[in-house]
Amino acid sequence: MPWSTSELAELAGTTVNTVRHYHRSGLLEEPERMSNGYKQYRARHLVRLLQIRRLRDLGVPLAQIESVGSAGDTTKEALLAIDADLAASIDRLQRARAEIRAIVDGASTTDLPAGFEDVAGRLSTSERSLMLVYEQLYDTEAMADLRTMVETESDDGSAEFEALTVEADDETRQRVAEMFAPVIAQHLTDYPWLSEPTEHLSKGPRVTAQAFLETVGGLYNEAQLDVLGRASALAREQAFGSNVAPSTDAAADDAAPDDAASDEGQR
Repeated sequence: MPWSTSELAELAGTTVNTVRHYHRSGLLEEPERMSNGYKQYRARHLVRLLQIRRLRDLGVPLAQIESVGSAGDTTKEALLAIDADLAASIDRLQRARAEIRAIVDGASTTDLPAGFEDVAGRLSTSERSLMLVYEQLYDTEAMADLRTMVETESDDGSAEFEALTVEADDETRQRVAEMFAPVIAQHLTDYPWLSEPTEHLSKGPRVTAQAFLETVGGLYNEAQLDVLGRASALAREQAFGSNVAPSTDAAADDAAPDDAASDEGQR
């Protein structure tokens, strides 16, 4: 005795809407109809529907079910590709679970990129925010370098920099900039990509520059931006020669993401 759509769906443990969707997708052939217009599903429809459900439960996308359901090498290749995708998904979920557990246990934080947990105490709130943005702009190799910079440098000057207000006089700004410059210069020497970061960008140069300017401009006040600019100019002079003159123009000096990466790494 043939089955109706609702009876077939119940037998297969699914819904009428799902059966209709498989019809529209071409995965399940339409059955014959009785004179009154009602569908008549047979055993082959039930078997096919159960096969579709089985593949869906295995994570096979609908678009690939037809090729997987056919015989031959194509099925094996398709299943191997799906298996690789599932393995990658499992690995990603396991890493996510590990990070969530670390956050729950207090060993990690949500305001820093993964891998920066051990250096969290060396970064100010603004620096943490900047590192989160950097994670979207730079590749993993660059982020590893930035983490090393944070880990290996002293905190000299950090407190004074964070305490700077827009009323800070020129002498104070220059003094703080001169505290930072030698370490930045060393970073420019140790990590040449800081001077030409293009190959380490995850986004295009224009998008990166815009994101950098917007972020830094929102995190630091005018005096701090001025100090970053001065320190960067002094560092370039020290690293690359006296032909590069120091500048007090923060807008010009801070327009390049490589300067900020170096500045943040040394504090």
